[in-house]
Amino acid sequence: MAAPLLRFFGKVSRQLTQPWCSCRPFVRHVSSPAAGFAPLQTYSEEEDMMREAVKKYAQERITPFVSQMDENSTMEPEVIRSLFEQGLMGIEINPKYGGTGSSFFSSILVIEELAKVDPSISVLCDIQNTLINTLMVKLGTEEQKEKYLPRLASDMVGGGVFVYPRPALAAMLSSEDADGETRRSVHHQRIKDVDQQRRVRGMLGLAQGCFDHTVPYTKQRVQFGKRIFDFQAMQHQISHVATQLEAARLLTYNAARLREAGRPFIKEACMAKYFSSEVATLTTSKCIEWMGGVGFTKDYPIEKYYRDCKIGTIYEGTTNIQLSTIAKYIGQEYD
Repeated sequence: MAAPLLRFFGKVSRQLTQPWCSCRPFVRHVSSPAAGFAPLQTYSEEEDMMREAVKKYAQERITPFVSQMDENSTMEPEVIRSLFEQGLMGIEINPKYGGTGSSFFSSILVIEELAKVDPSISVLCDIQNTLINTLMVKLGTEEQKEKYLPRLASDMVGGGVFVYPRPALAAMLSSEDADGETRRSVHHQRIKDVDQQRRVRGMLGLAQGCFDHTVPYTKQRVQFGKRIFDFQAMQHQISHVATQLEAARLLTYNAARLREAGRPFIKEACMAKYFSSEVATLTTSKCIEWMGGVGFTKDYPIEKYYRDCKIGTIYEGTTNIQLSTIAKYIGQEYD
């Protein structure tokens, strides 16, 4: 059965209200003007099931290969095959083309959960779903959609190269035939602002994954007769990072919900991208410190999160580019 994790979710989503509407299973009805508005971290039934399913999948099917892939600097073919099998490479593709037919916010949740285990795999899934597939859906002809979308959802990995100074994107579609030979085709499209919707993603999952691996260690490691977690100075640092993570999550989810609602979201997306990248840098650095010497060793995954986080302040627009874009929108608001 194709895509066992997500095929069902696409069907369920068409029968459920969106979480920013009534959300009856999750919001108590009280006599308050705000009773009908759910918190940003309220998930629809589909989103909650997807998040839990992907979390379980990542732990069972990706975790065993993380160290090996990092050491060999290559993607494990079995992992890539399993991403397709689970429907994680065609999350927003219409079911008539073989996709899951789920939402943009669902793809955000999927990418976040994958990044907690291996940020490299999450980037692969992210680019496929929110860049390549989106480009084909929005700009492709019907003939191109019928030709490529079923493959993108089942066995074809896409890639993108931004060409400057012209606003163009070269999308390369790559697949392996049964004999192992790689086929590639390149498609050039002039685009405008196609990258802006991808800034919502941030580095949230990476930072949370690093934090989740580190805090249990602080509750096990004993120094001077007590757990290092029990020292007030350590508790304050952990609380500070946890607060930053929560703020990054709210910024990210808010931008994603705005996009899905068809409202302006670029300023908020830039804020989420900028802040999440900075929080990822802070979190991984602090986690290394909390772990002490073992944090630098490959016996724990912390040093890999530390290496992986730096790209967050560079790609998809550097931190300074995000700040400049935010300032532009603030300036327009006060004109």
